[in-house]
Amino acid sequence: MAFFKKLFEQQNDDKGFKPAPFETGYFGTVKADPNFNAQNDAAKLKKAIETKGVDEATVVEVIAKRSNAQRQQIKAAYQQSAGKATRSEDRNIDDGMAKSDAKALFEAGENRIGTVCSVLIDILTNRSEAQLCKILQYYGQFSKDGLAKDLEGELSGNFEDCLMTLVKGAWNKHAYFAERLQLAMKGVGTDTDTLTRIIVSRSEIDLLKIMQEYKRMYGKTLQEDLLKETKGDYEKIVLALCGTP
Repeated sequence: MAFFKKLFEQQNDDKGFKPAPFETGYFGTVKADPNFNAQNDAAKLKKAIETKGVDEATVVEVIAKRSNAQRQQIKAAYQQSAGKATRSEDRNIDDGMAKSDAKALFEAGENRIGTVCSVLIDILTNRSEAQLCKILQYYGQFSKDGLAKDLEGELSGNFEDCLMTLVKGAWNKHAYFAERLQLAMKGVGTDTDTLTRIIVSRSEIDLLKIMQEYKRMYGKTLQEDLLKETKGDYEKIVLALCGTP
């Protein structure tokens, strides 16, 4: 009761809690651009992304100062003008294209000042997994460090993480997932969301291969680490999904 008494006593205190007045109007921080043109904004974004190192200031200016409805129109216009980031499912490998793409990747990044991100995005998101694997093999003829290492030196932040995922997944998908599982259990606390997502989603696809890579990379079975880092019913479930080591 003392709490409620104190609460109501503060109603007339400018520094304390008091009822909010009834007001009408818009009080958001982002307003629709009155001079909005989806095609113009899409063109600005495309140019900003294709600029060496990405023109982040322009990207922020466009994205942060348009309403959500306007952003959706920009998205549609961008996809229409640039063509929609659709991965080929063709399992046949074009050796000549792989060599050409490997050279283009090298020239877009490691072999110049600044990185032409549009080239990286186009190749890494549109080629099939089999084709990407061949491209990465040929890339080794141009760079002693490999594409993954070169990307680390050229890019940063979420963009780097995104492209690194594509590269690692194409080079060795099972090793990539094994690494994600190990990182989810490394350090203080366990990222159970990541563990669950990978183990459940891959349990009917290639979890056996992932566990083989895990043992090769870390010298112990996935089940051994799960026993250390999980407990209770959750532990029983993930171990059951993994099966006998």
